Amino acid sequence: MTTFDPDAAAQPGSGIFGLPFSAEESRVHLVPVPFDATTSYGGGASRGPAAIRTASAQVDLHDPVFGDVYRRGIYMLEESPAIAHLSQRARALAEPIIRRGGAADTPDDAHAVATVNAAGDRVNEYVHGEFTRILAGGRTPGLIGGDHSTPFGAIQACAEFVARADAVPGGLEAGETTLGILHLDAHMDLREAFEGFTWSHASIMYNVITRLPAVSHLVQIGIRDTGKNEVDFARDHRGRIFPHFDHLWARAMMDGARFTDLVRAALEPLPKHVYVSFDIDALDPSLCPHTGTPVPGGLSFHQAATILELLAESGRNVVGFDLVEVTPGPGAGEGGVPEWDANVGARVLYKLCGITKEQRPQA
Repeated sequence: MTTFDPDAAAQPGSGIFGLPFSAEESRVHLVPVPFDATTSYGGGASRGPAAIRTASAQVDLHDPVFGDVYRRGIYMLEESPAIAHLSQRARALAEPIIRRGGAADTPDDAHAVATVNAAGDRVNEYVHGEFTRILAGGRTPGLIGGDHSTPFGAIQACAEFVARADAVPGGLEAGETTLGILHLDAHMDLREAFEGFTWSHASIMYNVITRLPAVSHLVQIGIRDTGKNEVDFARDHRGRIFPHFDHLWARAMMDGARFTDLVRAALEPLPKHVYVSFDIDALDPSLCPHTGTPVPGGLSFHQAATILELLAESGRNVVGFDLVEVTPGPGAGEGGVPEWDANVGARVLYKLCGITKEQRPQA
């Protein structure tokens, strides 16, 4: 660290953001999950972690809001070849069913759906294990997807970690043992087994709400593409799900509302301990043109950064986070072609690292 120059160019062979830190020296550990079996419009998010890692070398390390984030130590694990291979196999089985709108009419189709669902189970187990290990060591874990199905095991591990806070000496501050989720996304992701796939990218928050009772509050910002059943599901879980629709915020600001006031009011229901799930399509699609399901409207980069800043200012503890659905464009990185999606994603990732605090290890 004494010889590291944060203003110098990233050196060959260095880690994420050009940093020299080992796992032992780092307070933030990033888990790449190159899996995107069920993306239903555009694929390629499995290439997101590697593209973000490459683009991160161009990120200047003094953040104007969060300062010298790099000083806390940021370390990115190597991609799991088994997960990458699993994604390829599951994607090949899912694609024909997705092209037919989710129709699984034959025994072969039913077997394919079951195989894809089993692949999702394995991803959940892998991610849950990695996050549990990182949290037990007193570090803050972050997931880099991959599609939005990938963080279920991460959220589960964070919810379990918080729920044990009162029972384990040296755990998190006692007194609040539920987890809230701040979900930035164009979509509600409250569809049950979308297109037949239990662990669909469009079902992540449905699975969280129905399977993880320790998640007490889900606050959604940037929402602008929904199904009626999703809206009804959120209404049926009023008091636990708090969606904030993009068109309503846009209209409010046209009528004179301040964006910061809208954000502070949206964050209010969140408990002390929070997990942040950031789907890159929460942003205006000019910032993520190749993401799987882009939607007009959305957050500017500065608005997204302000949401994270106000979350940090609120004093809440970010237990873990994910960044998903970053999809590099065709030909990205070849022949000097710049990669815009990963460039933006790397900068969002650095800010996500900036809102973390050191977790206390649990025995």
